[in-house]
Amino acid sequence: MTTIRTYIFFALNAVRVLSIVSLLLVFASSILVMVKDIEAVNDFDAAKQSGNITSVDLVNCDYIENSTVPNQIGGVFWAVINRLLIIFQVIILILSEVGWPAAFFDRFFPVLGTQFGLGALGIFQGLIGAAVLSQHVDDFTLVAAFFLFVLGCLNMLLGLIFRESAKERRSITSWRAGPQDVLPSHLPSAANLNRTASSTSAQSYTSSTVYEEKGRDLAEFGAGRGASRAGYGFGRQGEKAAGMKGFLISKPLETLPRYAARPTSTPSVSSRPPSVSSRSPSPAPQPQFHSSNTAI
Repeated sequence: MTTIRTYIFFALNAVRVLSIVSLLLVFASSILVMVKDIEAVNDFDAAKQSGNITSVDLVNCDYIENSTVPNQIGGVFWAVINRLLIIFQVIILILSEVGWPAAFFDRFFPVLGTQFGLGALGIFQGLIGAAVLSQHVDDFTLVAAFFLFVLGCLNMLLGLIFRESAKERRSITSWRAGPQDVLPSHLPSAANLNRTASSTSAQSYTSSTVYEEKGRDLAEFGAGRGASRAGYGFGRQGEKAAGMKGFLISKPLETLPRYAARPTSTPSVSSRPPSVSSRSPSPAPQPQFHSSNTAI
């Protein structure tokens, strides 16, 4: 059953083929126009030297007859440069549509690379078509430029719809690879498998060792026993069993919480200032004796 992906693939490739054809037509028409302009300039120079063209005719003529060359200083030079630049741009766009070399475009001209859509390509095609249509040209060049401008508008529209996935959708290699699954289907390499196996075995060995030690400790203190035999708990029996195993349980130091207020220290007797009564000499204490009735 034909899917939507198939229709999109064939539609984008049909536009791609038409785009290449229009670029080739503009390439051929640009060469043809450049040849005709050179011939017209040569005929104009020959007529001027023979005296068939007067100075009045030169002033009233904006363009050289049967050409796109303006009748001004350097007009021939800029007309030829214009055609050469159009031919160069067309060659670049054809290579971009073919997809070779993709690495060159991705590195030096990314807007025509594989990571961008068809919008930039359509803009370049529209500019070239408008530049050619803005001049008085023959019918073949007119049709080729109009065809390229229409394809440029279509590519801009497709670029807005599919964005950066347009070139991937029309790619033959991605079509042969089939639709991509949600889950990854690639297999790790042998080195990754060995590394994963070694790390898994190390983790399993560590977890098993910790589990065995914990189980042995629980068995020693009776915490892992069944319901018929209860453990020692945290009372005297547990302390006695821990002492027999060599474990010492120390009583924690008594400390105040952080939010408790610190006790205020009272001055000692030695630090207090002497009073008036203490400054005067006190009488010596008199010894008092208590005798019993049976004293001798």
